[in-house]
Amino acid sequence: MTSAQAVEESPASRLREQRGWYFYDWANSAFPTTVLTVFLGPYLTTIAETAASAQGRAYVDVLGFDVRPSAYYSFVVGVAAILQIILMPIVGALADHTGRKKELLALFAYLGAGATLCFWFVAGGRYLLGGALFLVSSVAFAAAFVIYNSFLPEIATADERDRVSAQGWGFGYLGGGLLLAVHLGLFLYHESFGVTEGDAVRIALASAGLWWGGFTVIPLLRLRNRHAAPSGAETAGRAVTGSLRQLGRTIRELRRYPLTLGFLVAYLIYNDGVQTVISFSATYADKELGLDQKTRITAILMVQFVAFFGALLLGRLAASYGAKRVVMVALVAWIAVVAVAYFLPRGSAAAFYGLGFAIAIVMGGTQALSRSLFSHVIPRGKEAEYYSLYEISDKGATFLGSFTLGLALQLTDSYRLGIISLVIFFVLGLVLLALIDLPKAIRAAGNQVPERI
Repeated sequence: MTSAQAVEESPASRLREQRGWYFYDWANSAFPTTVLTVFLGPYLTTIAETAASAQGRAYVDVLGFDVRPSAYYSFVVGVAAILQIILMPIVGALADHTGRKKELLALFAYLGAGATLCFWFVAGGRYLLGGALFLVSSVAFAAAFVIYNSFLPEIATADERDRVSAQGWGFGYLGGGLLLAVHLGLFLYHESFGVTEGDAVRIALASAGLWWGGFTVIPLLRLRNRHAAPSGAETAGRAVTGSLRQLGRTIRELRRYPLTLGFLVAYLIYNDGVQTVISFSATYADKELGLDQKTRITAILMVQFVAFFGALLLGRLAASYGAKRVVMVALVAWIAVVAVAYFLPRGSAAAFYGLGFAIAIVMGGTQALSRSLFSHVIPRGKEAEYYSLYEISDKGATFLGSFTLGLALQLTDSYRLGIISLVIFFVLGLVLLALIDLPKAIRAAGNQVPERI
């Protein structure tokens, strides 16, 4: 069993930890913005095409399989998602079992940052190296994010969590946006800096790793473990074995918390819509609206900075009206956004910017307040395990939303009908969330019901 360490829990000490905690969102947001959203997919596809062309073939070899260069990145992303789903619960159980959250956060953060830094070496025909580095960096990113989220119930009281989660999420948008602005400037004007386009991409990818690793020092200096490791010396093997047994018990005990499970299902469904709209927006702008690359890039930047203010705004509204009510209103706004997207005129950059502005306002707040709501329905001492299930819901959203969108496109060959098909996720998620008795769920998990929920 674990025993609690003597940790000061005064408002001043909590505030110090909260400010340190924000900086991990600032640090790791370089990976989803610079690496995932903008640069790695097109660059790795180009590297695979170069390798195939050098061999005079239409395919590249991947562990004995012939893979089209255009499909290579999607294949790697799929493998990474499977690995994340397998490993995140194990990492969460290990963090809760050993009590060494800070050390595990450092391990996975620097593993991911180091792999991201090594993208500098992905050039020529080294598509396999790029794929391997992506697997390591993305799995490490997911594992570290589980542990990072699990600190939230420990560093914030029940009435502080909406504000803290929203500020952390907003801080991440700001940090990721600032670095992305620098990288896009380098990419668009690379000739002025005397570098090739490929070198500009490699500099952007590698410096994202430096940013991630460098700013991670701040949360590691301020966050504190609150549970001691099991008494007596425990080998790594026994720690993993004990963690797996604990994970098994947690999964079996989940049936005792049906409302917690219901919240996870509601989150999975409406987050399907959120993630798919975000990932599909650039394609929609290109293929359906006919907007150029510069418009799409500047829209991405605008969304990053507006989302910072949007997350803070929704966090403030949650303090006055309750997080559940604000998330439900945000889901209504998402329904309106998708409906408006259907009618956007072709070639209108102003209309697309307006839609991006609306998305940015509700995007960060929806995710940040969902994270804080979930923190209330987690049994104490199992924060990392439950947040691993929460993050698995996030990965499941990528699959379900993409499948629905793909099916709509397959049946109709219409991008407009494809985007409007996503309304179902927001409507169903809204209904399920409305049906959940959150105060009852919070009490069932043994936690204090905040003044406003």
